Amino acid sequence: MADLIIETRELHKRFGKFEAVKSLSLQVPAGSIYGFVGPNGAGKTTTMRMLTTLTRPTSGQAKVAGYSVTEEPRQVRRAIGYMPDEFGVYDDMRAWEYLDFFAACYDIPEANRKKLIDDLLELVDLSHRRDDMVDKLSRGMKQRLSLARTLAHDPQILILDEPASGLDPRARVEIRELLVELAKMGKTIFFSSHILADVAEICTHIGIIEAGQIVAQGSMEEMRAQLNPHREIMVSVRDDDMAQKVKSLVAGMPDVIAVEVLEPKAGRSRIRIDFTGDDEGIAAINQKLLAEGVLLLGFTEETKDLESMFMRVTKGLVT
Repeated sequence: MADLIIETRELHKRFGKFEAVKSLSLQVPAGSIYGFVGPNGAGKTTTMRMLTTLTRPTSGQAKVAGYSVTEEPRQVRRAIGYMPDEFGVYDDMRAWEYLDFFAACYDIPEANRKKLIDDLLELVDLSHRRDDMVDKLSRGMKQRLSLARTLAHDPQILILDEPASGLDPRARVEIRELLVELAKMGKTIFFSSHILADVAEICTHIGIIEAGQIVAQGSMEEMRAQLNPHREIMVSVRDDDMAQKVKSLVAGMPDVIAVEVLEPKAGRSRIRIDFTGDDEGIAAINQKLLAEGVLLLGFTEETKDLESMFMRVTKGLVT
């Protein structure tokens, strides 16, 4: 596995009798865009608050950029840029003043701050709003401004809690594009979300958390292979007789593990083929059906989206 820039082992957080996070073991490779996925109340924010040294773990270990969150909190804070889901903005400041304030908090010399602020505003496409009061900005602009603030000290890692929450579709796309651009600049992006489309669009790795526990994690390719161990081919034909013919022809072919005739849909008979082979094997199935005179009205491979994967892996865990 690539070098890990965030790693936790058996991380726990208890509030009284309530366990918000249980035996959490995360592995975030350096340079990745890691989507931390789970429903509201799953433990995402609590985990992020521990990683950013804002909440002390009850037990377990967590390292960020090689530093312990409990033993070396100052070094952790220097290595990260953190954007909480409910971020505070100073409404009586102009956009550039807001960034100047946070740059000063990170001890960036005043002589260097003007160019830094100009660069950050350009990066988040807010140069034309530099003199606007923060409270006059749209929510999407405030999100981008807050993201610029996390970059003021050039951190290795961005830890972002629901960065697209509450945004309209256009603003969500803009945030996604910005995160991809930051990853290209060498940043590791660790962000939480319950918007699965955002995660599927840009992430290289994901972790799924449910009821305070990690139930699956890995690269997108590994997750799809883990949660969907076989491929599904959907065949449509004109009637049930033809569907039964398809079933008898395909059942004995290599790498076919199951064939099922489904309920008709839109006047067509349908057959689902569970298959563990490669693309050449799928082509062979298609060619055999055509050679045997089967009139195919449809022949497609079903692709499982992240939502299907999420529902499968969390099934039975939601109470």
